[in-house]
Amino acid sequence: MYLWTKLFHLLFVIAWMACVFYLPRILVNLAEAGADAAVRERLGLMGRRLYRFGHVMFGIALLLGLALWLHFRMGVGQGWVHAKLMLVVMLLLHFVFTGRWIKRAVAGAALPSPTALRWFNEIPLLLAIPVLWLVYFKPF
Repeated sequence: MYLWTKLFHLLFVIAWMACVFYLPRILVNLAEAGADAAVRERLGLMGRRLYRFGHVMFGIALLLGLALWLHFRMGVGQGWVHAKLMLVVMLLLHFVFTGRWIKRAVAGAALPSPTALRWFNEIPLLLAIPVLWLVYFKPF
């Protein structure tokens, strides 16, 4: 049962990370759409749907991660798990912030420049690399 839980946890983490990586790209496209109402509306709809989907994927990944941690005792008392969780919380904050930015942009609020949003788009990658390193190498 442990391996099945781990497999599905990873599957839902991958699905959530796809949302984490793509939502900021929708922000870039919204910023570049300018005053084109049809494009902004379509991108806003895509962003809202992806954001909702991402919340579901995160919720399932969280439940499975809790099962791994509490039921199977994976990583209990090991520092790498705490460091990983800190980085995951940062990824979650980035995800929530991105979703709120999309909601505000759909409502007509101004966005930063596409260049600034492209840099914002790189933050999840910079956080995901150390998460993967911690999970794979378990350094402490």
